[in-house]
Amino acid sequence: MSLLCPVILGSVRSDRQGIRAARFVVRALEARGHGAPLVDPAELKLPLLDRMYKEYPKGEAPKVLEDLAGLLRRADAFVIVSAEYNHSIPPALSNTLDHFLEEYFWRPSAICCYSAGAFGGVRAAMQLRAMLSELGTPSIPSLLPIPQIHKALDEEGKPAEERLARNAGKFFDELTWYAEALRARRASGTPY
Repeated sequence: MSLLCPVILGSVRSDRQGIRAARFVVRALEARGHGAPLVDPAELKLPLLDRMYKEYPKGEAPKVLEDLAGLLRRADAFVIVSAEYNHSIPPALSNTLDHFLEEYFWRPSAICCYSAGAFGGVRAAMQLRAMLSELGTPSIPSLLPIPQIHKALDEEGKPAEERLARNAGKFFDELTWYAEALRARRASGTPY
């Protein structure tokens, strides 16, 4: 069953490595028959958060926010691709996520984290889990950490080793299960 799973990238740096992970995730989701549009803050050029999307009078939100809100409302799940900056998440990721709230409700999220070092961004992922839960899109139990991203994936997001693709299989199986389960429950109503 096809799902819509936007892939939300968190870095806007000019030499960012996360685009490799985002391309890998998009390709893996599409190979499973899912829609995986990339939400790239470097391309969207979202304003710094002054007011949330829902705080604009109807029809007065900037077009970029209106379009993104529509995508998020149609989504079945989200995959967040996060670097680790100072043991935390990148500011561009926080800015992208914080513009919205209700659009995330009752949909699971999954975290793909990465770093240049050996830990693969897991310290940022732990903080991101709390944030995603508060936004109403709790993360699945599995993580997809990518240590030494500059070696693990090429520019197009193709893995250097088969191990990453194997590890990703469980991650995407779990995300699919949660997304299908929550989509079925949303269809029969939500608590509010």
